[in-house]
Amino acid sequence: MDKLKMHSINKVDDNIEKIAGLFPNCVTEAKVDNKLTKVVDFDRLKQELSNFVVEGNEERYQFTWPDKKKSILLANAPIAKTLRPYMDESVDFDNTENLYIEGDNLDVLKLLQETYLGKVKMIYIDPPYNTGNDFVYKDNFAQNTEEYLENSGQFDEEGYQMVPNTESNGRFHTDWLNIMYPRLKLAKDLLADDGVIFISIDDNEVENLKKICNEVFGEDNFLAAIANINNPKGRSDDKYIAPAHEYLLIYAKVEAKIYGWLPEENVLRRYNKVDNKGMRYREIDLRKTGDNDRQEDRPNLFYYFYYNCETADLCASYENKEMLGYQKIQPIRKDGSLGNWRWQMSTAMKNREVLIPKYSSSGNKWMLYVKDILTDELRIKPTTAWTFKDVNSERGTEQFISLGFDKTVFPKPKPLGTIDRSLRIATKNSDLILDFFSGSATTAHAVMQLNAEDGGNRKFIMVQLPETTDEKSEAYKAGYKNICEIGKERIRRAGAKIKEEATLLGQNLDAGFRVLKLESTNMKDVYYNPAELNVSMFDELADNIKKDRNSQDLLFQVMLDLGVFLSSKIEEITINGKKVFNVAEDFLIACFDKDLTDETIEAIARKKPYYFVMRDSSMADDSVATNFEQIFATYSPDTVRKVL
Repeated sequence: MDKLKMHSINKVDDNIEKIAGLFPNCVTEAKVDNKLTKVVDFDRLKQELSNFVVEGNEERYQFTWPDKKKSILLANAPIAKTLRPYMDESVDFDNTENLYIEGDNLDVLKLLQETYLGKVKMIYIDPPYNTGNDFVYKDNFAQNTEEYLENSGQFDEEGYQMVPNTESNGRFHTDWLNIMYPRLKLAKDLLADDGVIFISIDDNEVENLKKICNEVFGEDNFLAAIANINNPKGRSDDKYIAPAHEYLLIYAKVEAKIYGWLPEENVLRRYNKVDNKGMRYREIDLRKTGDNDRQEDRPNLFYYFYYNCETADLCASYENKEMLGYQKIQPIRKDGSLGNWRWQMSTAMKNREVLIPKYSSSGNKWMLYVKDILTDELRIKPTTAWTFKDVNSERGTEQFISLGFDKTVFPKPKPLGTIDRSLRIATKNSDLILDFFSGSATTAHAVMQLNAEDGGNRKFIMVQLPETTDEKSEAYKAGYKNICEIGKERIRRAGAKIKEEATLLGQNLDAGFRVLKLESTNMKDVYYNPAELNVSMFDELADNIKKDRNSQDLLFQVMLDLGVFLSSKIEEITINGKKVFNVAEDFLIACFDKDLTDETIEAIARKKPYYFVMRDSSMADDSVATNFEQIFATYSPDTVRKVL
């Protein structure tokens, strides 16, 4: 039911709409009284209504929008936040290398900068499409609370909003651009030099997304705009033409390595052997066949191989001789006459590790084969149209249901095929994959599935804002109070299912994940602003750590600050009755207990860690404080010592 306006028509808005109908290029978006609105670009309108060039601002090629400068500032501004571990929500916390992070992805990307700078091989994101029905983040551009209250929608104490970007507000491009720009700037820094980013998008913002990416990554690093045919029948609810595809924009950081698809099954069948390195190969005869295959046709390609069956030694010579313990191998044609080889002798000797001597009982002779490995060069180059059945949107729903979910819990999850195909052409072995619009965690599912298939050890980092589910929704009724709960449960179910169905290659699959949540810093305000300390605060601030934080919380903030992987192995040990964390095998040792003695400090120093961290108030007395530097100077002078 529509609400009565109870006021007269806004003629300005009406006139702007009329101008937009005649001259759409003359209507743009701008901030007026700190509110986004449609306005007329009068300089452009003057030019449209003039028979001569109208003088005005100097023309130049540029891409801008309201608050672009603020969004750049926002990307660079520091924050005092941390990631807290939640072991009870994690799976295999002590052993997994995967991360699931809850929180606003802008802040999370900032916190990951120190640790994961240049470490991510592939990013996949499925951001809001700005369709008029989805939600957008409105980041805090240093507006005060009163200014936020003037706007509709939800907001929290940090100044972040989730507001509907509906048709009624003009589906502003500015809102969407201010979401994407700072996040992509931060994401680029996390990519490795050979890293690649894949972004799903539709027609609503594909032009703007490409312009942002050209600016952030550089036009030269644009790889492709894939037409991802996710709905072959087309969406029937569109007025004129039924869209059958979305886009998948692909950009490189510097210079990407794209591996290509595996060949079709009829080709793969020929590569029917697997060596001890897991490489597929076929055996092909080194003897030349077809035209010019006789000895006299190419005399320089006729020579002898000599093979020792016991030592596996293989050598070659133009001389016809007898060698004790060696079998002589010649290129013999089917009619029994002498032929020649496909390789010159120098080439054969340089590549002898791929030559396979074999005795043929049917021909009563020794033959020589080449181990032809299925290399990346034999893969098929991907095209810009993905018409595969596994990228169809319906597959995403089917895969979600197959894990035991009701399809109404998370509408239209991404199909595994879209991400799986991206992973196959951009990642190998132990690469790190990031998705900071994680949604239902399809990316995590796809990473685990591919690892199980090819024996890889790819690792994922999922980041998702804990958007609350509507109390009337099926997700809420099923017990999922926010989207993160759905994503984590999907990873649990998918991991268990994949391990259960895995072949030998997938037996060591890492199907776990550490849950970390974005929260305010563990430190009290005085830690960052000691100048504000006054005498009346001494009793309260005897400790600069917040009362509700524990030693694990402190450890993870230290790991972030020192650039230690958040998935690092953490061993909790006891030294002289004190709890000590040993991270990444003596790379970082931390102890946050109080009353540390000389004996404890010495035992830690003897381990020679790269970093040692403790609380400022940890030492038992002044004597320990006096001896601290001398102890480390004696046993581990190179250790970097830090205090909280």
